[in-house]
Amino acid sequence: MELELAELLEKDDSNMQHGEHIILRLTYISRYNTRNANVEVTRILEQAQRNNVRNGITGVLVINENYFLQSIEGARPIINELLRELVKDDRHFSLQVIECREVEQRRWNKWSMKYLTLGDQDKKFVLKFSAGTDFNPYLMSTSQIMMFIDTLSELQEQREKYAFEMKKS
Repeated sequence: MELELAELLEKDDSNMQHGEHIILRLTYISRYNTRNANVEVTRILEQAQRNNVRNGITGVLVINENYFLQSIEGARPIINELLRELVKDDRHFSLQVIECREVEQRRWNKWSMKYLTLGDQDKKFVLKFSAGTDFNPYLMSTSQIMMFIDTLSELQEQREKYAFEMKKS
């Protein structure tokens, strides 16, 4: 029993030395690689959700036919490794890190990965936060991107709540 406790304490200590207790938020944008059009976004999302649950990552992903906009949170070493993988991933290109910083608490703690799409009903929010009439996250500031994601997240929650209430009726 004493040996097990010592091993656990040693393991916890080594985790602290690698920064597992520090939470990072990484927000990036990239362009969808149309050469991979046969890759189903749904399958990618399901895989990301499984991996994120296992790795303690929370986040939100905004997708349209041209762009990925993602904000993810997790332990510093895990986020750093994920960033290395994202840079090598050929399903997207022109990856730009918008923000990478330590956070005291998670912003996306409700979801292992929330998938948000831009529909016609969201056009007014695209116009509100974008520099033009079309959605182009490369032209948005960090604060615009975060407000945009927050707004879409709130809208999605409202829509899900409304759909749930309609099913109950």
